[in-house]
Amino acid sequence: MIRFTILGALTAMNGAREFTPTTPKVCQVLALLLSRAGRVVGFRSLVEELWEEDPPKTALSTAQTYIYQLRKAIERESPQGLLVTRPFGYILRVDGERLDAHVFQRLLGEGRRALADGRYAEASRKLAQGLELWTGPVLADVVQGPLLRTYQVHLEEERLRALELRIEADVMLGRHRELVGELKALAATYPHHEWFHGQLISALCRSGRRSEALHAYRDVRTVLSRDLGIDPSRELQDLHQAVLTTELPAGPATVSATVSATVSATVPADVAAKGPEARFAGRPLELIRRSSSG
Repeated sequence: MIRFTILGALTAMNGAREFTPTTPKVCQVLALLLSRAGRVVGFRSLVEELWEEDPPKTALSTAQTYIYQLRKAIERESPQGLLVTRPFGYILRVDGERLDAHVFQRLLGEGRRALADGRYAEASRKLAQGLELWTGPVLADVVQGPLLRTYQVHLEEERLRALELRIEADVMLGRHRELVGELKALAATYPHHEWFHGQLISALCRSGRRSEALHAYRDVRTVLSRDLGIDPSRELQDLHQAVLTTELPAGPATVSATVSATVSATVPADVAAKGPEARFAGRPLELIRRSSSG
């Protein structure tokens, strides 16, 4: 069965045999067709992706040559007519299991629904499976024009959302201690993403590591002030105050509600609140206080 991957390097596989094109422009054409798998990619889109605002006079005929080379490579592996010509463009017929990005989107949707339904172990498993498909940045080895760059940004945002949801599911399963190392790495990788910092502070506090939680808050406050000239969000400040003033239990806290910190200060509240997962935007300081009383 022919399969394609784009969540990392571009590859085209027929079982265990790879037939990824070696010509950069042909790879770019294949990547664009995969980004719109099952939909028509028009001639104008092909030219825009390949040459942006400076196409040569021979752009259309050259693009058709790339399509011809790609069609030959695919048809050597499969006679099923995966690459189809239409009056105004081309369609690459790739069903959900042939493309890793489609599998990722399916698992993300299943994980989101499981989280919304309170099936936290299933949600964590589905989301983790989706994230495991990623081997690097989208189309890491492909030259990208404007259309592929837009697609890359979209998929990278979806990857980040899947990661957030998987962390929420793990929090609901009481995996605070296991999350600390990962959250430290995420806070370092995304220094302005207050959600990750809030989750780290909450996980440290609920693991009985209050001094580290306070240090983590000081770190994010310094970074936001230095880089953006802003203070932490009100939610993060409230979380910091809760860590300062709450008596923590000697043992591990029992999870009784979602521990979700803040929405990133760079994301408008009305955007961040959209979607079925929005009701998981919890109150970490309330949970810390519940832990201390329970």
